[in-house]
Amino acid sequence: MKILEVKNIVKILAKKQVLHDVSFSVDAGEIYGFLGPNGAGKTTTMKCIMWFMEPEQWEIQIFWHKGLTQESKKNIGFMPENTYLYKHLTWEEFLKFNGAFFWLQWEELQQTVDRLIKKVWLEGASKQYLQDYSKGMLQRAWLAQAIINKPKLVFLDEPMSGLDPLGRKMVKDLIVELKEEGTTVFFNTHILADVEDICDRVSIIDGWNLIVEWQKVSEIDGTLEEFFIEKVQENK
Repeated sequence: MKILEVKNIVKILAKKQVLHDVSFSVDAGEIYGFLGPNGAGKTTTMKCIMWFMEPEQWEIQIFWHKGLTQESKKNIGFMPENTYLYKHLTWEEFLKFNGAFFWLQWEELQQTVDRLIKKVWLEGASKQYLQDYSKGMLQRAWLAQAIINKPKLVFLDEPMSGLDPLGRKMVKDLIVELKEEGTTVFFNTHILADVEDICDRVSIIDGWNLIVEWQKVSEIDGTLEEFFIEKVQENK
Protein backbone atom coordinates (compact mmCIF):
# COMPACT_ATOMS: atom_id res chain seq x y z
CA MET A 1 0.00 0.00 0.00
CA LYS A 2 1.52 3.31 -1.09
CA ILE A 3 1.73 5.86 1.71
CA LEU A 4 3.40 8.47 -0.52
CA GLU A 5 2.91 8.99 -4.26
CA VAL A 6 4.76 11.66 -6.19
CA LYS A 7 4.05 12.30 -9.87
CA ASN A 8 5.61 14.70 -12.34
CA ILE A 9 7.09 17.26 -9.96
CA VAL A 10 8.54 20.21 -11.86
CA LYS A 11 10.41 22.98 -10.04
CA ILE A 12 11.97 26.14 -11.44
CA LEU A 13 14.43 28.26 -9.45
CA ALA A 14 15.96 31.49 -10.76
CA LYS A 15 14.43 30.77 -14.18
CA LYS A 16 16.17 27.39 -14.31
CA GLN A 17 14.32 24.08 -14.18
CA VAL A 18 15.80 22.07 -11.33
CA LEU A 19 13.35 19.16 -11.21
CA HIS A 20 12.13 17.39 -14.35
CA ASP A 21 8.94 15.33 -13.93
CA VAL A 22 10.14 13.53 -10.79
CA SER A 23 7.85 10.58 -10.00
CA PHE A 24 8.09 7.78 -7.43
CA SER A 25 6.10 6.08 -4.68
CA VAL A 26 6.82 4.76 -1.19
CA ASP A 27 5.08 1.77 0.39
CA ALA A 28 3.81 1.94 3.95
CA GLY A 29 6.21 0.38 6.44
CA GLU A 30 9.35 0.46 4.32
CA ILE A 31 12.69 2.26 4.51
CA TYR A 32 13.09 4.22 1.29
CA GLY A 33 16.40 5.78 0.29
CA PHE A 34 16.35 8.76 -2.05
CA LEU A 35 19.89 8.79 -3.39
CA GLY A 36 21.90 11.18 -5.51
CA PRO A 37 25.13 13.17 -5.76
CA ASN A 38 25.39 16.58 -4.10
CA GLY A 39 23.28 19.11 -5.97
CA ALA A 40 21.22 16.46 -7.77
CA GLY A 41 17.85 17.66 -6.45
CA LYS A 42 17.27 15.47 -3.38
CA THR A 43 16.57 18.25 -0.90
CA THR A 44 14.57 20.27 -3.42
CA THR A 45 12.33 17.25 -4.03
CA MET A 46 11.79 16.78 -0.30
CA LYS A 47 11.02 20.47 0.18
CA CYS A 48 8.40 20.27 -2.57
CA ILE A 49 6.77 17.24 -0.92
CA MET A 50 6.76 19.03 2.44
CA TRP A 51 5.49 22.19 0.71
CA PHE A 52 8.42 24.35 1.85
CA MET A 53 8.70 25.08 -1.88
CA GLU A 54 5.74 25.28 -4.24
CA PRO A 55 6.46 23.31 -7.42
CA GLU A 56 5.29 24.58 -10.79
CA GLN A 57 3.75 21.19 -11.55
CA TRP A 58 2.90 18.42 -9.12
CA GLU A 59 0.67 15.57 -8.09
CA ILE A 60 1.39 14.43 -4.54
CA GLN A 61 -0.60 12.10 -2.31
CA ILE A 62 0.34 11.56 1.35
CA PHE A 63 -1.72 9.14 3.45
CA TRP A 64 -3.98 8.75 0.41
CA HIS A 65 -4.96 12.45 0.40
CA LYS A 66 -3.94 15.07 -2.11
CA GLY A 67 -1.12 17.25 -0.84
CA LEU A 68 -0.12 17.92 2.74
CA THR A 69 -3.28 18.29 4.82
CA GLN A 70 -3.51 19.50 8.41
CA GLU A 71 -4.41 15.98 9.49
CA SER A 72 -1.40 14.56 7.64
CA LYS A 73 0.97 16.93 9.43
CA LYS A 74 0.07 15.38 12.79
CA ASN A 75 1.49 12.05 11.61
CA ILE A 76 4.64 13.30 9.88
CA GLY A 77 8.13 13.94 11.24
CA PHE A 78 10.80 15.98 9.50
CA MET A 79 14.52 16.46 9.99
CA PRO A 80 16.15 19.07 7.69
CA GLU A 81 19.71 18.80 6.42
CA ASN A 82 20.72 22.02 8.15
CA THR A 83 19.59 22.32 11.75
CA TYR A 84 17.85 25.55 12.71
CA LEU A 85 17.66 25.26 16.48
CA TYR A 86 17.02 27.68 19.33
CA LYS A 87 20.60 27.89 20.55
CA HIS A 88 19.70 29.45 23.93
CA LEU A 89 17.49 26.52 24.95
CA THR A 90 18.77 23.30 26.44
CA TRP A 91 18.14 20.18 24.42
CA GLU A 92 15.49 19.04 26.90
CA GLU A 93 13.72 22.42 26.68
CA PHE A 94 13.86 22.31 22.90
CA LEU A 95 12.22 18.88 22.78
CA LYS A 96 9.48 19.90 25.18
CA PHE A 97 8.84 23.04 23.14
CA ASN A 98 8.39 20.95 19.98
CA GLY A 99 6.32 18.32 21.75
CA ALA A 100 3.84 21.01 22.79
CA PHE A 101 2.90 21.54 19.13
CA PHE A 102 1.40 18.05 19.14
CA TRP A 103 -0.65 18.67 22.32
CA LEU A 104 1.19 16.01 24.30
CA GLN A 105 0.12 15.97 27.94
CA TRP A 106 2.84 16.92 30.41
CA GLU A 107 3.43 13.45 31.83
CA GLU A 108 3.49 11.84 28.39
CA LEU A 109 5.76 14.60 27.10
CA GLN A 110 8.25 14.12 29.95
CA GLN A 111 8.31 10.35 29.41
CA THR A 112 8.80 10.85 25.67
CA VAL A 113 11.67 13.30 26.19
CA ASP A 114 13.39 10.97 28.67
CA ARG A 115 13.06 8.09 26.20
CA LEU A 116 14.42 10.09 23.26
CA ILE A 117 17.37 11.43 25.26
CA LYS A 118 18.52 7.85 25.76
CA LYS A 119 17.63 6.77 22.22
CA VAL A 120 19.99 9.30 20.60
CA TRP A 121 22.74 8.98 23.23
CA LEU A 122 22.50 12.47 24.73
CA GLU A 123 21.77 11.61 28.37
CA GLY A 124 24.75 13.57 29.65
CA ALA A 125 24.01 16.66 27.58
CA SER A 126 20.27 17.23 28.04
CA LYS A 127 20.84 20.26 30.31
CA GLN A 128 23.43 21.89 28.05
CA TYR A 129 22.51 24.80 25.79
CA LEU A 130 22.26 23.89 22.13
CA GLN A 131 24.78 26.62 21.28
CA ASP A 132 27.41 24.46 23.01
CA TYR A 133 26.61 21.33 20.98
CA SER A 134 28.87 19.95 18.28
CA LYS A 135 27.50 19.44 14.78
CA GLY A 136 27.02 15.74 15.42
CA MET A 137 25.15 16.40 18.67
CA LEU A 138 22.88 18.90 16.90
CA GLN A 139 22.11 16.27 14.26
CA ARG A 140 21.06 13.83 16.97
CA ALA A 141 18.97 16.47 18.76
CA TRP A 142 17.12 17.30 15.54
CA LEU A 143 16.57 13.62 14.80
CA ALA A 144 14.89 13.21 18.19
CA GLN A 145 12.66 16.20 17.41
CA ALA A 146 11.60 14.54 14.15
CA ILE A 147 10.10 11.54 15.96
CA ILE A 148 8.70 13.16 19.11
CA ASN A 149 5.14 12.76 17.80
CA LYS A 150 5.61 9.06 16.96
CA PRO A 151 5.04 9.76 13.24
CA LYS A 152 3.67 7.27 10.76
CA LEU A 153 5.90 8.79 8.08
CA VAL A 154 9.20 10.53 8.75
CA PHE A 155 11.34 12.51 6.30
CA LEU A 156 15.07 12.67 7.07
CA ASP A 157 17.34 14.91 4.98
CA GLU A 158 20.95 13.64 5.17
CA PRO A 159 20.46 12.24 8.71
CA MET A 160 24.02 10.89 8.95
CA SER A 161 25.79 14.06 7.82
CA GLY A 162 28.42 15.18 10.32
CA LEU A 163 28.23 12.04 12.45
CA ASP A 164 31.15 9.85 13.41
CA PRO A 165 30.95 6.06 12.84
CA LEU A 166 29.26 5.45 16.21
CA GLY A 167 26.74 8.19 15.52
CA ARG A 168 25.96 6.79 12.07
CA LYS A 169 25.39 3.36 13.60
CA MET A 170 23.01 4.90 16.12
CA VAL A 171 21.00 6.52 13.31
CA LYS A 172 20.91 3.28 11.31
CA ASP A 173 19.71 1.31 14.33
CA LEU A 174 17.10 3.97 15.06
CA ILE A 175 15.79 3.90 11.48
CA VAL A 176 15.43 0.12 11.64
CA GLU A 177 13.69 0.43 15.00
CA LEU A 178 11.25 2.96 13.55
CA LYS A 179 10.39 0.52 10.77
CA GLU A 180 9.82 -2.25 13.30
CA GLU A 181 7.40 0.06 15.13
CA GLY A 182 5.45 0.62 11.90
CA THR A 183 6.90 3.97 10.81
CA THR A 184 7.68 4.55 7.13
CA VAL A 185 11.09 6.20 6.68
CA PHE A 186 11.98 8.30 3.63
CA PHE A 187 15.46 9.77 3.66
CA ASN A 188 17.93 11.52 1.39
CA THR A 189 21.57 10.58 1.42
CA HIS A 190 24.73 10.25 -0.63
CA ILE A 191 26.48 8.05 1.99
CA LEU A 192 25.72 4.74 0.34
CA ALA A 193 27.77 2.30 2.40
CA ASP A 194 25.89 3.27 5.56
CA VAL A 195 22.43 2.62 4.17
CA GLU A 196 22.82 -0.38 1.89
CA ASP A 197 21.84 -2.88 4.57
CA ILE A 198 18.76 -1.03 5.86
CA CYS A 199 16.94 0.24 2.74
CA ASP A 200 14.11 -1.79 1.26
CA ARG A 201 13.97 0.28 -1.93
CA VAL A 202 15.81 3.22 -3.43
CA SER A 203 15.44 5.84 -6.11
CA ILE A 204 18.34 7.70 -7.67
CA ILE A 205 18.19 11.30 -8.86
CA ASP A 206 20.94 12.90 -10.91
CA GLY A 207 21.00 16.17 -12.79
CA TRP A 208 17.47 16.95 -11.54
CA ASN A 209 16.08 13.87 -13.28
CA LEU A 210 15.03 10.61 -11.65
CA ILE A 211 17.18 7.93 -13.26
CA VAL A 212 16.18 4.96 -11.06
CA GLU A 213 12.73 4.52 -9.54
CA TRP A 214 11.61 2.06 -6.86
CA GLN A 215 14.59 -0.30 -7.11
CA LYS A 216 14.45 -3.15 -4.62
CA VAL A 217 17.86 -3.25 -2.90
CA SER A 218 17.80 -7.03 -2.45
CA GLU A 219 17.59 -7.45 -6.23
CA ILE A 220 20.69 -5.37 -7.02
CA ASP A 221 23.67 -7.33 -8.36
CA GLY A 222 26.82 -6.25 -6.54
CA THR A 223 26.95 -3.42 -4.03
CA LEU A 224 24.62 -0.44 -3.88
CA GLU A 225 27.63 1.83 -4.45
CA GLU A 226 28.55 -0.01 -7.66
CA PHE A 227 24.93 0.14 -8.83
CA PHE A 228 24.73 3.86 -8.03
CA ILE A 229 27.96 4.73 -9.88
CA GLU A 230 26.93 2.67 -12.90
CA LYS A 231 23.54 4.41 -13.18
CA VAL A 232 24.99 7.89 -12.69
CA GLN A 233 27.69 7.29 -15.30
CA GLU A 234 25.08 5.99 -17.75
CA ASN A 235 23.20 9.26 -17.28
CA LYS A 236 26.17 11.45 -18.27
